[in-house]
Amino acid sequence: MKIKKILHELIIPFQALNNKVFAKLYFAQTVSLLGDAFTWVGLALLSYQFGKDRSALILSSALTLRVIAFIIFSPFAGVLADRIDRKKILYITHFIRMGIVACMPFITAEWQIYVLVFLLNIFNAFFTPTYKSVIPQVVDKKYYREAIGLSTATFQLLGVLGPGLAGILAVWFGAREIFFVDAASFVLAGILIISLPVDLIRKDKGIKVKALSAWQDVLKGAKLLFGNKLIRFALSIEFISAIAGAQILVNTVGHVKSGLHLTDKHYGWIMAAFGIGASIAAFLSGSLDKTKSRQRSLIFGALLIGLAISAANYVGFSVMIGFWIIAGLGQSLAEIPSETLIGENIPDQEQGKVFGSHFAFSHLWWAIAYPVAGFLGASYPKDNFLYGGITTLTLLLIAYFLFRPKHLTIEE
Repeated sequence: MKIKKILHELIIPFQALNNKVFAKLYFAQTVSLLGDAFTWVGLALLSYQFGKDRSALILSSALTLRVIAFIIFSPFAGVLADRIDRKKILYITHFIRMGIVACMPFITAEWQIYVLVFLLNIFNAFFTPTYKSVIPQVVDKKYYREAIGLSTATFQLLGVLGPGLAGILAVWFGAREIFFVDAASFVLAGILIISLPVDLIRKDKGIKVKALSAWQDVLKGAKLLFGNKLIRFALSIEFISAIAGAQILVNTVGHVKSGLHLTDKHYGWIMAAFGIGASIAAFLSGSLDKTKSRQRSLIFGALLIGLAISAANYVGFSVMIGFWIIAGLGQSLAEIPSETLIGENIPDQEQGKVFGSHFAFSHLWWAIAYPVAGFLGASYPKDNFLYGGITTLTLLLIAYFLFRPKHLTIEE
């Protein structure tokens, strides 16, 4: 009976695919995520071609530009999503991204990597919040959490499997030619996007969208985001999850290779464990916590990832695999609720700007978390995860007492 129940819980998220519009969006996202894996594997190989010693610096600079583009442009993307047909935004930005990726095989200088990465992620900053704002427009409320969970689980799973597949194709086609495969994946996703209904923004009759300036709309999106107590608490937990998650992304490789004296292969298994844990939790998140506030998921998720990383410096490889599965579970449980709470608590006509604001702030959290993780990794290489875990759990206590809605219990 328990096995049947578990299988049933795993199948529930896929029920959202009965909605044909969401199914097209979902498969377009899946193909696009595979393309992203091709892009970053190709860029890593190109960076290595430009200089073995500088490849890490080139990639870290490119990632920094990526985050900057998201922080600057995604709030305006949300504003645009509330004013223009969202299908237009999706296919215009999608095909521009395809064109940028198609230019990457012809890169001949390091500066060209930075320019193309920045441009690519400007349009990513417009595409992703619009995509997220469409989901609550086309999915029935009873399946909304499952749809978000399925979308996030796919993101996590392809984060593990995508680079491996891209690596195989890079060996087969070549470092530069992999970008052509990437561009072809954009064509397939583009066909799915073009086949979506003409109008992807549902406007209630009699409601007029007030004409505001772009800056006023951006500020309104941030105000709505932080003005809701449930969402504000979720955002504080998302920041805590970023602090812990950055420890994993930044410091795992150094610990595995220098602390445990293991190989790249072992590092791959450790990170795969993290991704698998995150995928499982994403699939089950909508079923595990059906409360209005999602506090149970938020608090338990942050607690799991904080505890999992705290002892990582002092265990062997096999135990660390288990800890990273738990950490992955915790990260998904801590991060998914903010998106579902926006869809459930923000009026339809305002969701675009709020999703855009959320996208910007969620990346700002990581922009803060990465330097913290880098400092702990460089200053305390033997105890970095312990201090990262203590920081995570301390911040969780602060968020619990300062930002948790006082009128709600964890069960509500």
